[in-house]
Amino acid sequence: MILYKFDGSFTGLLCCVFESFSAKEHQVQVVSERFYQPSIFLPTKEIHSEEEKADRVWKAFVEKVNPEDKSKFYSSYLSEKPDIFQHLFHLARKVFIHGGKYAKNFADPDVLAISQMAKSVSRERHRMKAFIRFKKAADGLFYAIISPDFNVIPLIQKHFKDRYADQTWLIYDERRKYGIFYDLNSVQSVTLTFNEFKTSVDTQLPALQLNDEKEELYDLLWKDYFKTTNIQERKNTKLHLQHVPKRYWRYLNEK
Repeated sequence: MILYKFDGSFTGLLCCVFESFSAKEHQVQVVSERFYQPSIFLPTKEIHSEEEKADRVWKAFVEKVNPEDKSKFYSSYLSEKPDIFQHLFHLARKVFIHGGKYAKNFADPDVLAISQMAKSVSRERHRMKAFIRFKKAADGLFYAIISPDFNVIPLIQKHFKDRYADQTWLIYDERRKYGIFYDLNSVQSVTLTFNEFKTSVDTQLPALQLNDEKEELYDLLWKDYFKTTNIQERKNTKLHLQHVPKRYWRYLNEK
């Protein structure tokens, strides 16, 4: 058994698969740098992320599996759970050894774990699409600050780009310190440094100012409307929690 340490990226994980076949190392434990702890029992090999190797692995994997299994593979990776990396590593190897149909073998613990995790990530994606509410900054930028359980921004990008194509907006994941910014032409990745939003190429975005005065008024009016139309006698908190768990209430204007 050997331990592969990688940077936690999707590229790095695919490079682990590449290295295992290239070095003929079949008994491998993979771990990201974030969760790595030195072991006196396992030799450690550091796997560097190389786009060329990762592209070769991903292209070959996609050619073997159907689109649904491709989506499950990537979605479960976005869960960021340390144990899922091992399942993904094993499944990728099994697909290359046994063929793409193996991804449907739910008797296999790796296939089952990935399928279950992909469902959880998909639920989070749908909830973010339903519950994200934009606020308007004084400079005209519409923004939403989120903190999802999983890294779903890559999965909701197209939805918001298509739905809000006529306005500039920013969706920022405060837990992971990055987000996406749409400038009416394209979507760019942004990171947060000293309370200013910067693109990945250091193009300065306007710093968020206080909410637009009209935005504050609309928000207040909506809360008043919700209170006056809500029938207290029919309030069912248990049913409400089934549809909208408490951790999502922060996104709703009517809370």
